[in-house]
Amino acid sequence: MKQKLQSERLGTEPIPKLLKNLSIPAMIGMFVMALYNVVDTIFISYGVGIDAVAGVTIAFPIMMIMMAVSAAMGIGGASVISRRLGERREGEANQVFGNIISVIIIISVLGMVSAFTILEPTLRLFGATPEVLAYAIDYMFPILLGTFFFSFAFATNNIVRSEGNAKFAMMTMIIPAVINIILDPIFIFGLNMGVRGAAIATVISQASVTIVILQYFLTGKSSLQLRLADLKIKLAIIKEVIAVGLPAFAQQAAGSIMMIAINTMLIRFGGDLHVGVFGIIQRIIMFTVMPMMGVMQGMQPIVGYNYGAKNYERLRETVILGLKVTIFISFLIFALVMAVPHWLMMIFTSDPEVIAAGSTYLRIMFSAVFLIGIQVIGSGLYQALGKPKQALILSMSRQLIFLIPLVLILPHFIGVYGVFLAFPISDFFACLLASILMYRDRAIFFGKGKNKTVKEPAAASST
Repeated sequence: MKQKLQSERLGTEPIPKLLKNLSIPAMIGMFVMALYNVVDTIFISYGVGIDAVAGVTIAFPIMMIMMAVSAAMGIGGASVISRRLGERREGEANQVFGNIISVIIIISVLGMVSAFTILEPTLRLFGATPEVLAYAIDYMFPILLGTFFFSFAFATNNIVRSEGNAKFAMMTMIIPAVINIILDPIFIFGLNMGVRGAAIATVISQASVTIVILQYFLTGKSSLQLRLADLKIKLAIIKEVIAVGLPAFAQQAAGSIMMIAINTMLIRFGGDLHVGVFGIIQRIIMFTVMPMMGVMQGMQPIVGYNYGAKNYERLRETVILGLKVTIFISFLIFALVMAVPHWLMMIFTSDPEVIAAGSTYLRIMFSAVFLIGIQVIGSGLYQALGKPKQALILSMSRQLIFLIPLVLILPHFIGVYGVFLAFPISDFFACLLASILMYRDRAIFFGKGKNKTVKEPAAASST
């Protein structure tokens, strides 16, 4: 009953307080999650070398593909569950939850099988050179064996947040991050396991949080119940979850394709050094963009719940506040990177060549980062509303529609610099597209109605 009342806060508590209470835990959790990715890279860079970082960077698209399916189930399921809770359909919310767990189990079996069958040829296909192939295999083999832990933790984190329990969702990100940071130096340096040690430490950390999450659902702390009867897959539920989660899948999958394209062009026009430098910059991107992602994740359950409850005024207030906060954060990130890029690179390496190249490329890649907040909120908004068409377009726009073609074209004219220049150009066009879509659908969240419950605008059902 306590958890049910907690989910009902999404429809009654003042929006600024509610967004703060949901976003800050998400931001903290994602900060810590990004931190352990940063620490992982630091240990690998100093303990093994820049070629090892390049190997992990080459392997990363495989991990992104694995997580893309988990994202589709977690984010899609979270949207469906939050709307079911808003409509007081708790039994159906439990069925959605059970079906998501079943799909995660299937994903896990496929991941483990691929570790023994297609890992090495896939890494070669993704551009691994002989110098970095062994590092890539050493990293990805343990990761694939632990697919269940990654998929379960990633998907259920979104589901926990969908019922308004942001603090526990935060803990599910902090716990594996802390364990991973502790285990990294033990396995990499103490046991002299190198890159494989970093991967094993990551799997153990995800297994630990999986136990914690299972306990949460099985001991009645959640408003959702994990029951055997609900594990039976129902195609109608899976179809609805996938329809909403497809943009998240497309975004992750596009990210994987993007990484493959970038690595290929960096090797062709630069070398393994440039792949390693990009691997470091990618970690910096994750760390700096996480605050905006935290705001978006805090916003989504509020939007989903109030959309289901037809409280459109609260929905509009949430979107406007989310836009203001993310735009402010993006300008702070821009100022930081422009001012001290070399300090950021020095966190990861003491190699003067890597620092010099990374500082230049950082400034290029972050030159339009102040536009990202609009796209982040737009994509998260349509996912929460259950509008797969718009969400899919926004999720794919930056990486698949704009970034990848630019990455493949620009280096032919300006060399390796073209790979990095593609980022700010794609940021501009993605922001423009998000602005156009949100302006077109402004009747949903920028309408003039002041009543908390009004008739749903026609645009809300246009998908």
